[in-house]
Amino acid sequence: MERLGKMIGDVEKMVAIGLVWGSTNALMRRGALLWDQALKSSSNSTKFLSSLRRWLKLLSIWQYTLPFLLNLTASATFFAILSNAPISLAVPVTNATTFAATAVFGMLLGEDTRVGYALFGTALIGLGVWLCIN
Repeated sequence: MERLGKMIGDVEKMVAIGLVWGSTNALMRRGALLWDQALKSSSNSTKFLSSLRRWLKLLSIWQYTLPFLLNLTASATFFAILSNAPISLAVPVTNATTFAATAVFGMLLGEDTRVGYALFGTALIGLGVWLCIN
């Protein structure tokens, strides 16, 4: 019984990680679009300096950097969970949750999405995760 309780706790963490990954994916996309707009207005110089300048510009955009750091934190947590959870459960649960969360958060951020298809796909992903857990 104790093992089942631990597995349920791990699955809850996996779903939480998937939600963080999915939400930060959508937020980082928005930050990358801001970065792209900033690059269009900048001048070109040598290849190395231009590349370095672009990366520094990306890191200076908080709309990208903060979600990126949160995403990395979730990645570290995922690898910590892998030491105790079966990979055959951890990978499908987190990846499916990430995919669904990216679609939902993208819609919430106003991305052009086919809402019906996205919600139907998200429901199927939820069903698949439920099947993996049970």
